[in-house]
Amino acid sequence: MTSEQIMHLVAMIIYMAVVITIGIIFAKRANKSSDDYFLGGRSLGPWVTAFSASASDMSGWLLMGLPGVAYWCGLADAAWTAIGLALGTYLNWLIVSKRLRRYSVRANNSITLPDFFSNRFREKKKTIMTISAMFILIFFTVYAASCFVTCGKLFSTLFDLPYIPMMILGAVFVLAYTILGGFLAESASDFMQAIVMIIALIAVVIVGTITAGGLGAVIDNAKSIPGFFEFFNIASPALNEAGEQIIDSGVAQFSDPKPYGVLSVCSMLAWGLGYFGMPQVLLRFMAIRKEKELKASRRIAIVWIVVSLTVAVFIGIMGRDLFPATHTTASSAENIFITITTTIFSSGALPILAGFIMAGILAATISSSDSYLLIAASAFAKNIYKGVIDKKASDKKIMWATRITLGAIAVIAMLLALNENSVIFKLVSFAWAGFGATFGPLMLFSLFWKRTTKAGAIAGMISGGAMVFIWKLLINPLGAHFGISALTIYELLPAFIISCIFIVVVSLLTKKPSAEIEADFEAVKNGETDPAMTENN
Repeated sequence: MTSEQIMHLVAMIIYMAVVITIGIIFAKRANKSSDDYFLGGRSLGPWVTAFSASASDMSGWLLMGLPGVAYWCGLADAAWTAIGLALGTYLNWLIVSKRLRRYSVRANNSITLPDFFSNRFREKKKTIMTISAMFILIFFTVYAASCFVTCGKLFSTLFDLPYIPMMILGAVFVLAYTILGGFLAESASDFMQAIVMIIALIAVVIVGTITAGGLGAVIDNAKSIPGFFEFFNIASPALNEAGEQIIDSGVAQFSDPKPYGVLSVCSMLAWGLGYFGMPQVLLRFMAIRKEKELKASRRIAIVWIVVSLTVAVFIGIMGRDLFPATHTTASSAENIFITITTTIFSSGALPILAGFIMAGILAATISSSDSYLLIAASAFAKNIYKGVIDKKASDKKIMWATRITLGAIAVIAMLLALNENSVIFKLVSFAWAGFGATFGPLMLFSLFWKRTTKAGAIAGMISGGAMVFIWKLLINPLGAHFGISALTIYELLPAFIISCIFIVVVSLLTKKPSAEIEADFEAVKNGETDPAMTENN
């Protein structure tokens, strides 16, 4: 191991030690009860709520996946995705956060998303709870796999070590930390990690731009590549038979750019729809200590999101100027942030700084994967084990079920992450679509349409979740094969629309909700909660 790699390692060990310390500090409180473990007793302040929601949402995808897309094919895909995410973040905080915080208290003080949907419709057989918990287990396992891929790529690239052992090492660390501290530790560390992530991004973009010769030089280089720096065209790397970009005399080759039409723009903007169904973000709305603090959280979150997304996209553009022929596949392109950082911070004591910046990737990965594992485990332990299998289960049994589930999910996610050529962006996009289409429409209709019925809720979840698989695995390939662009759009958009249609149609065809359910809805609409449930509203 070189002296530079040793300094990288030292910096990352220091960072991980801080994260573990946070877990130990909160472990005692987290293990008092399952409510504290899963939702922190609704005690988050506005800054922690905003930063932890943002950090848990973005993951290593922000520092590796998004810059990788920009590096590989230019501005269009990455920029429209970022715009969609920024709009989705703002609208989610604006229209969903307050009503969900209020409604989750009214709905029997719900502490998980399946809890909320089940209690919202006052179901006795726990059908909604079971279905929603199963979808959470499925999609969060894919999400966790994307985080483990990030860990593997990070460590193997930094230290020239085999991918699989490094991926497993990162997964074990995340699992141990999640078991230790629960929701409060996760949220507190996410607050710190959100700060680390944005500092890392800004530091790299400033030093990288200076190294490249200034902002003008970066933009001029991007404009010299056909379709690379355009919103309505997309660059097309020229590939050889092995699927690698052709390099001629050190110059990366590109084919003619492809048009990026309205359908493609709408497809990428649809990423914003995913926010309405993201459990890791929605739980922060439920966990804030006071509803009135959500306004401050919204402002903090949107500033963080806009700055971090903009910088992440620009890093990919800048990477093409600094290292035009270094990464020749879409999977390898996701290492551009690491390549830039380890190169421009390679002299003197700067590798220590590079190590801390690399900790930004680790920060992003931990902040997301612990959220994903915890929410998935809670879906089984609280909603399936306690809600269906053993309704009289003690808190101690629930906690044991949680830890066993965490281990099982982590093992499955590691199996999914074994392929080091996995593209993080693609893994995240599939899981994101799954949550957005399964829970997004149901969340909006549950909060804002009194006529929504239990049958409509079930139909919406199943149709949305199923359509993600159908569109991704069947319709999308057919569209690509026959050249039908309308069928190759991001699966979240059609699945979200289908889910909305099913919720409305089935709800109108079934008996309207009971008087008690309608009374709950009207109370929440009018700003009321059950005072017996909380003292913080």
